[in-house]
Amino acid sequence: MKGKAQGSISFEQHKIEMSLDLITFKEDDTVIVYCPPLEVYGYGLDENEARESFKVSLSEFFRYCLNKNTLRQELKRLGWQLKKSKYKPMIPPKITDLLTSNENLSRIYNNHDFMKTATSVSIPAVA
Repeated sequence: MKGKAQGSISFEQHKIEMSLDLITFKEDDTVIVYCPPLEVYGYGLDENEARESFKVSLSEFFRYCLNKNTLRQELKRLGWQLKKSKYKPMIPPKITDLLTSNENLSRIYNNHDFMKTATSVSIPAVA
């Protein structure tokens, strides 16, 4: 599997552009794209299908959290640092930190061949 994941999810309110790590791996006959900082997955028969599925899952994750007004709480639960600074208001957890706290990520790192890439994402700003 080669290439860099691409795409951007946009929302109508204020947003923050950032780069998030993605892990792409194969399990059985399925390609999976996983974003550990958000615990969001996409899957498909090939990498392009998995990326498209990931975009849909990511969009639904944000829509759900915004509709329930729980985005800030969910990001905190996932280990994000949320600051009042307008320059770095949200800092995702580092992959190295997630390896010790995220069972899914540890399983992937220990049991699968994978490719780590980054994608640009527009995350809704949280107060």
